[in-house]
Amino acid sequence: MSREQITMKEMQEKVDAFIGQFEEGYFSPLAMLARMTEETGELAREINHYYGEKPKKESEEHKSLDKEMGDMLFVLICFANSLDIDLDEAFRIVMEKFETRDQDRWTKKENEK
Repeated sequence: MSREQITMKEMQEKVDAFIGQFEEGYFSPLAMLARMTEETGELAREINHYYGEKPKKESEEHKSLDKEMGDMLFVLICFANSLDIDLDEAFRIVMEKFETRDQDRWTKKENEK
């Protein structure tokens, strides 16, 4: 598997091309939210196994955190595409918010001040 870097726009295009080959297309927004919730739950379960108080049973399959986050990213991209949301723009907006409104919300490291 190639480790090339791709942009968010390219990710959105790649997911759209994949979904576009199926008659069903994207799920409805409500179904997409349910999928996102399901994937979030799977990530939470893995975090609880790695960092929480609930170790895995010997019979349980090992799932990596990067795989679970990848699943979440795929569903998020599907969700955004289905609603014609540009994730690059969404990211720009949220970073502007954090860099202005929230810039002094937390204690900065000494070398960052």
